[in-house]
Amino acid sequence: MQENSIREVAVIGAGAMGSQIAMICALEGYHVILNDIEEESLSTAKDSLKGHMDRRIQKGKLTEYQVEEAFERLTFNTNLASINQVDLVIEAVVEKLDVKRELFSKIDEVTPDHTIIATNSSTIVSSKIADVVKHPDKVCNVHFFNPPLVMELVEVVKGPHTSEETAQTVFTFVERIKKVPVMLNKEISGFIANRILGKLMDEAVFLLENGYATHEEIDTVCTKALNHPIGPFALMDLTGIDVNYFVRMQRYQETGSEEDKPAKLIEEKVEKGDLGRKTGKGFYQYS
Repeated sequence: MQENSIREVAVIGAGAMGSQIAMICALEGYHVILNDIEEESLSTAKDSLKGHMDRRIQKGKLTEYQVEEAFERLTFNTNLASINQVDLVIEAVVEKLDVKRELFSKIDEVTPDHTIIATNSSTIVSSKIADVVKHPDKVCNVHFFNPPLVMELVEVVKGPHTSEETAQTVFTFVERIKKVPVMLNKEISGFIANRILGKLMDEAVFLLENGYATHEEIDTVCTKALNHPIGPFALMDLTGIDVNYFVRMQRYQETGSEEDKPAKLIEEKVEKGDLGRKTGKGFYQYS
């Protein structure tokens, strides 16, 4: 399958990641179906995307015509059967392996044989999912970074089952939507960016838990001394503290190593429901 044969794209999961990935594709001329099991999630996604686009119009980054055309190419629905003609599916649901495996099986039932099915997972490698579909050679990871509308990089990850044609097709597609792809020629949990970032996050949490500094001070050090655009605790609030928790739990289940378990501090935040920006409170308070 060549990249120029990709006409129709489906994104499954209407959270912040999925909805913005769908918008990126629509802005670059692709017909996109944004699918979610919850009508409310789709409504929220639509309102959020309109807000993002309005700000870009106000800043002169996009015209009203460009945004109107993009929304005309973007369909919101809860019916998974509607993706039965798409050429590429990007899954962007919760970081839980059993959920992804069940979803991939359902996607496989309704899509054509040529369809590439990619997971946006930041941690779960596609070889843990590919066995549930008829054509595992058409499965890979395509990992966008949060927020997708802003972040340029996308990691394309080949599993041992992924064909060279599939990997190259997705790589070229990422270029066509004006992102910067990096190809990983073999799988590793966490890929490149999150493996490096994870080490920084672990050290930041260790310093906070052991009373060396406050989360505000640690974030300040990272932004002012290391020149990071955002500190690790502000970043966890942005991406969702529960995402950090699920990622660590997935890795712990894979390795059995106590070192890979979520930190107690993170676990407590999740138990309280203080998940960051989306709940109004995480390490910081939000209005």
